[in-house]
Amino acid sequence: MSQIQAPEMSELLEGWSERAENLIPILQEIQERYRYLPETALREVAERLHVSLPEVFHVATFYNCFSLEPVGEYLIQVCMGTACHVRGAPRVLDRILRDLKLPHPGTTQDMQFTVRTVRCIGCCGLAPVVRVNSHTHPHLTQARVPGLLKKYRPRERRPGVTAETTASEGRTHAEAQRG
Repeated sequence: MSQIQAPEMSELLEGWSERAENLIPILQEIQERYRYLPETALREVAERLHVSLPEVFHVATFYNCFSLEPVGEYLIQVCMGTACHVRGAPRVLDRILRDLKLPHPGTTQDMQFTVRTVRCIGCCGLAPVVRVNSHTHPHLTQARVPGLLKKYRPRERRPGVTAETTASEGRTHAEAQRG
């Protein structure tokens, strides 16, 4: 992740009044743009809103939607609440970590995935549950983990194949099917 430059923060804060009530919406905007809350941004927000830096950090660490560390493009939250735990969430977590080659919850080197455990997603009747960004995946099993991850992995392209050749191959195949 690149460091935030002062002009970027000025642009981001433009239009927000210097009121403490704007702290959470501003942090949400920063989180959305950078996928985490860089310390430099938190310092700038504290100064701009005339709020103490400890208060900004308190808000940033209190809410689960905020992260002080870079988060992958896809945030995988594995519910470890009682219902999910009893129905196999630890095994699902183990499979996710194994497939992503992570020794423990964290972020993959390519910044594609961040795996975290959460106490409860609130879908106990659908246990075990995994949430990827805002999509909830119910009744997950170890066997279904590879298919789940495949949905979010970037498609690998064959050498020399472009979108145009793929489209033309599709038309040729469709024409062959008709005739």
